[in-house]
This record gives sequence, structure tokens and C-alpha cells, in this order.
Amino acid sequence: MLFHCQREMRTGGHCGLGPRVVSISMAGMKTDRLEVAEIFRSIQGEGSWAGLPCVFIRLAGCNLRCRWCDTPYALERGQSVSSSDLVARVEKLGRGLVEITGGEPLLQPSAIPLMKRLLAMGRTVLLETSGALPIGQVPPGVHRIMDLKAPGSGECAQNLWQNLEHLTPRDELKIVMADRKDYVWAREVVLERGLDRLCHAVLFSPAAGLLAADELSAWILEDELPVRLNLQLHRIIWPERDRGV
Repeated sequence: MLFHCQREMRTGGHCGLGPRVVSISMAGMKTDRLEVAEIFRSIQGEGSWAGLPCVFIRLAGCNLRCRWCDTPYALERGQSVSSSDLVARVEKLGRGLVEITGGEPLLQPSAIPLMKRLLAMGRTVLLETSGALPIGQVPPGVHRIMDLKAPGSGECAQNLWQNLEHLTPRDELKIVMADRKDYVWAREVVLERGLDRLCHAVLFSPAAGLLAADELSAWILEDELPVRLNLQLHRIIWPERDRGV
């Protein structure tokens, strides 16, 4: 079995990104307020929804410190915003998809009722989550895009494998990888656990600056894997922008 990782207890920060944030604030825990890093409208850049207009609600705070994190500004506290204000902002920004991302959205319990409100409005709701927290509480109508952390991320031990039991044909799995070792790990996970049969799509993503897309593509083709190459379309369109994309 190649897909097991040694679990470690960590208390410090990783890769210069600062200490972990496991709990955001009591305001985000007990009321309808959430800690928000940013909210914006852009083109969906990844997965099967890529290319479509989407409103992004990026919640603040994360319990992981992945080596290739490209949104370090969302790891710590954000601005406290009520669910009602967020819903109004979503409506103002336009129609189409709504994605709740982070950071790690599931650290904030108020994210669950927010998803329910957005679904009740008739919006198509996507959730990006690390896979390190339980996803069973997520409303059934939400499309979950869940990570599995490869060894190169430094957070492989945090994968909550029980989450695989909750995946449905509306969900997607994403594995970001930095090198051949990560690819071999991901390949074995896909084949041994039949990941392509658990969800709508399995996404293999090259970590920016660490693994070339053509190299990863060649490996996928050689092994005839039932996965989808996943590039960050928004980074291709706006390579100089770090936020709001």
C-alpha cells in the first residue's frame, strides 16, 4: 500500500507561512458571521466547471500549511461579515456559480447555513475543501471539490480517508503534486481505491513552479489513468495577479 502517510503532531508553522489557525473566532463559531478573506467574481479556473463565470467567497483561516499554498493571505484572520451581507454581495456580483473556498471553509460552522441559503436561492454552489475535515455535514446539493494531500505537500498525514465514503457523482477529487514521487503516490491511490468510480472526476494538478504540465501529462498518458489534467486557468489568464482571480 503506497497511499498511507505517517501521521505527525505539528504545532508550528510550515514554509514560512505562520502558525496554524484551527479556530478562527468565537464570532464565526456562534453567530451567522464569517471570517472572509475576499469575495469577487472571476472565471472558474479548475475542474469540470472551468471557464464559467463564478462568484468566489474565500473564507479565512486554515488548519494546514501546504508547501505550495498559493493563497497564504487567506491562512490567517479575515474580515468579519454576516451571512446576510455575503448573500447580498453575491447577488450584486452576478448570476452563475458560487464557490466557497479558503483557507479551509469547513473550519467555520457558519459556512454550512450559508451554503444552504445559497442553494435555496437557486444558485449552483461549489465547495473547495482540503479533505482534512469531515465533509458529511455539507448540504447534499453542494458540489464538493475535495483535495487529497500528496506527500510533497507536507500534509499527507492529515488526509481524512473516511471522507471518501461520502463522495457522490456530483463531487470531484483534486491531487496537487510536485514531482514523480507524488505522482506515483497519487496513481496508486486512484487505482487501489477506485477513486474514479467514487466521484465525477479525479483531477491531477501540477504544483506551480515545481512540476511541468507536459511532464505530468506524459505520465498520465503512459499509465492510461482515468483522471483529468487540471491546470489553473485563472493563473494562465492573469499570471501577475495574486488576489481576486
